[in-house]
Amino acid sequence: MSTERRGITMPRETTTLADLLDRVLDKGLVVAGDVSISLANVELLTIRIRLLVCSIDKAEQIGLNWWKYDRSLTGRDGDDKTAIGRLEARIAQLERELGRPQNRGR
Repeated sequence: MSTERRGITMPRETTTLADLLDRVLDKGLVVAGDVSISLANVELLTIRIRLLVCSIDKAEQIGLNWWKYDRSLTGRDGDDKTAIGRLEARIAQLERELGRPQNRGR
């Protein structure tokens, strides 16, 4: 006996990758896992993995906004540790040194 109905067609819903990504960023996706390495019933290493994928707006709604206060990302302490910040500091130092009069024993 067939469960197929003749004459009635049900539209197939297709989901594109963009739709899926939009849904994941809007709702959020959590992946959690633990990896344990043991030898002779002695636990040697445990790795806990927690991954949250969501939009910045969603992260702020649930209270995750650590990137606003991380000094290595914001450079608020005046000491920019990024490559661009180090290069800008070095250029400023070289410009100061070039602006000074140089004594060459004359």
